[in-house]
Amino acid sequence: MTALGAEAVRRRLHLQPGVAAAIRSHGTETYPDECCGALIGRDGLVHSTFALPNVTDEGPRRRFRVSPDDYRASERRAAESGAELLGFYHSHPDHPARPSQYDLDHAWPSFSYIIVAVGGGVPEDMTSWRLKDDRSAFDQENLMDGPN
Repeated sequence: MTALGAEAVRRRLHLQPGVAAAIRSHGTETYPDECCGALIGRDGLVHSTFALPNVTDEGPRRRFRVSPDDYRASERRAAESGAELLGFYHSHPDHPARPSQYDLDHAWPSFSYIIVAVGGGVPEDMTSWRLKDDRSAFDQENLMDGPN
């Protein structure tokens, strides 16, 4: 594990049972393309995911994009469950679970971004990231199983 700044150490994202499995399963189903979806919950606790179509024009094997309509649908889904949109997840087929420059260029502040590495169709490492306030890089979040 890499050293984290003081701000990042305080940040934790808790996953209710089944959330990590749903993300890993989605990454496996879409391999060798990238999957993507929304993280829904409240106060740093993700209680569900919402799978989204990958609508990138650049080729889904190396990129993902959430359309404005799918973003709005994610917010609606969260609100209907009395929760909020906490962020997004996506897979990195045959690539480490670390954000790319593309991820950095397209990230929004205040969201968590989970990345699951999928090697040869098998889910591997899963990490979570938050954009720094100055948008210069990501800080890694601690992924925790269960409620906070």
